Amino acid sequence: MKVFKFGGASVKDAEAVKNVKSILDKFPNDQLFVVVSAMGKTTNALEKITEALFNKDYDQFRELIQERKQFHLAILNELFEDKTHPVFKEIQDIFNDLGNRVNIAISENYDFEYDQIVSLGEVVSTKIIHAYLGLFQNDVNWADARRLIRTNNNYRYADVDWKKTEELLLNYRNKFPSKRIFITQGFLGHTPENFTTTLGREGSDFTAGIVAFCLNAKSVTIWKDVPGMLNADPKWFDNTVKLDKISFKEAIELAYYGASVIHPKTLKPLQNKTIPLYVKSFISPEAEGTVIQQSTENDSLIPSFIFKMNQTLLSITPKDFSFIAEENMSFIFKAMSEIGLRINVMQNSALSFSVCFDENERKLEELVERLSMDYIVRFNKDLELVTIRHYDAETIERLTERKDILLEQKTRQTVRIVMKDI
Repeated sequence: MKVFKFGGASVKDAEAVKNVKSILDKFPNDQLFVVVSAMGKTTNALEKITEALFNKDYDQFRELIQERKQFHLAILNELFEDKTHPVFKEIQDIFNDLGNRVNIAISENYDFEYDQIVSLGEVVSTKIIHAYLGLFQNDVNWADARRLIRTNNNYRYADVDWKKTEELLLNYRNKFPSKRIFITQGFLGHTPENFTTTLGREGSDFTAGIVAFCLNAKSVTIWKDVPGMLNADPKWFDNTVKLDKISFKEAIELAYYGASVIHPKTLKPLQNKTIPLYVKSFISPEAEGTVIQQSTENDSLIPSFIFKMNQTLLSITPKDFSFIAEENMSFIFKAMSEIGLRINVMQNSALSFSVCFDENERKLEELVERLSMDYIVRFNKDLELVTIRHYDAETIERLTERKDILLEQKTRQTVRIVMKDI
C-alpha cells in the first residue's frame, strides 16, 4: 500500500479534482490510501462560521454557510453532468444540518464545537472526490476517519491512541479486500465516545503518517504546489534550491524550526518504521521531488533557511536582581504554558531570561501582567527570526546586512537570529 496526501490547494476546484484523478490513474497496480484536506480555504471559512455561531451572529452564520454550500455545489456542477447524482443531496444535507445548529443548544466548550464544525470541510471534500472517482471505477471506498483514528478528548489538538487506531485501520482494510483505493479525511479523529476531534491545523500530513504507520505502507507521498522541499520559502528568499534527498533527522529539525512543507508530527511514525516520505508536485507529477529517508549523507550539502516574521522578543529580569534560577524558569514556563504561548527560541544569562514567540497581542498582555509583579519585563515587537541550518559566515553576513541583531544563538550546525530592520 502507498499513502497519498492531497492538501487544500490540490483540491481547490473542479480542475484540481480532475487532476487528482489523473495522478491516481498513474498508479493502476497499487493499493492507495488517499488522505484529503478541505477544499481551498474552506477550513478558514468554517472557523469563521464557528465564531459566528458562538457570538450568536446568526445572520453572518447563515450567510457564511450559504457561501460555502454554493462554493462546493459549483464544483459539483462542473464535475457531474447528472445533477441528480446522490452526492448533490449529501452535500446540501451537510450544510443544511450545519445551519440548523442555531436551533439546538451548543456546548460551552468552544474547542468541542470547533471540531464538530470545522471537520466538515474534510468530510465534504472526500465525499465529492469519492463520488467523482466512482464515475470511472468501482474499486474506490470512502473511509471515515471519524471512526478510524482514535484519539483522546483534547479537542483541536487531540493525541492519537496508536494501539486502538492500528486495530481499527487494519480491521477496516481487511473488511474491503476488493477495494483498491480508499479516500479518507486528513486532520480528523474521534474520541471513545465517538465525538469528532481534530489533530491541529495542517494535521492532514500527520494523518498520512498515522495511516502509513498502522498499515505498514510502502511509502507516503505528499502532493503539493512546489517541486519538493526547498531550502527556503520563496516568499522570503530568492534563488531557492530543491533538496533532493534528506534524512528524517534533518526534516524533523527543519519542521521544528518552522519549515512549513511538512507537519512536524508526520515524520516520527514514518521514521519509526523507516517508511520513506516523498514530497512531489501535483502540477508536475512525473518530476522527482524530494525523498525523506534514513540516510544523513546529503543533509549538509545545501544550507536551509527558515524565516518567521511577526515575532515578539520578551526579556525578564528579577526586580531584586537575583540570579535567574530553576524556580524562576519553572514559574515563567508554567505561565507561558497556561496562556498557550509556544517558545520559538530562548536564551538566559545570570540576570535575564529572553524568549521569542509568535506575535499575539492578547497573550502578550496576559503574560506581562502575570510576570510584572516580580520581574522587570521588556519586549520588542515586529521582529524577524531566521534559522540557518548548515550555515557559514558569508551566509550570516548576507542575511543580517542592514539588520539590528537582538539575539543570536549558534550550535555547530544551526544559527538562530532575532533581528529587525535598521
